[in-house]
Amino acid sequence: MGWVPGPAQREDNKYDLIFSRGDLLEVPRTLFTHFGIYLGAGRVAHFIPDIMPVVSSDECRIKQMVTNTRLLLGVLAKCGSIRVDSVDDFAYGSEILINTKDKVCSRPALRGEEVARRAEKLQGDVSYSLLWYNCEHFVMYCRYGTVMSFQTFQFCKTVRKLFLSRRVAKATALLGACLLLYLGAVNTCSGLLAVLLPFLIWMAS
Repeated sequence: MGWVPGPAQREDNKYDLIFSRGDLLEVPRTLFTHFGIYLGAGRVAHFIPDIMPVVSSDECRIKQMVTNTRLLLGVLAKCGSIRVDSVDDFAYGSEILINTKDKVCSRPALRGEEVARRAEKLQGDVSYSLLWYNCEHFVMYCRYGTVMSFQTFQFCKTVRKLFLSRRVAKATALLGACLLLYLGAVNTCSGLLAVLLPFLIWMAS
């Protein structure tokens, strides 16, 4: 009688029929989107903030699924890891999108095998930054050879609209003048600050 694959092997084979090695997988969350690189056999390499490698050397504990507490502490401590998890653990029940960045990135995607090898080579503990080096930066480098994040760009654009607008500049100038008059603390330094801050916001808007 020949070898019969178990349930785990059949599950892995199922994903190999859906994804190709080197595919960029995208999982929309409530506030952000998580990214990973499919390695084959139901495995995904992805970059997540994680405090556990800093506080423990126990590989069994580190390889356990990352909890929200571990993730949040990793963001605050700016530490993370590029690790390999199952497709199910990576997706966490969410819909998986495939290679959507191929349509928006100006660079062509690398060959699937090269993409997967890059992801595998980068495995390990890495400094994490919510804005400057996150999961999207990781997958963009692996698949396109460029370190960038559309999420970071959109976030900075939104912040600029909120805080670097002419309306905010006018409100800051008015608030500063009222505060100085109320406190009666008008001097060269405070007056200069009250003028300079709205001016800088106005010029940046």
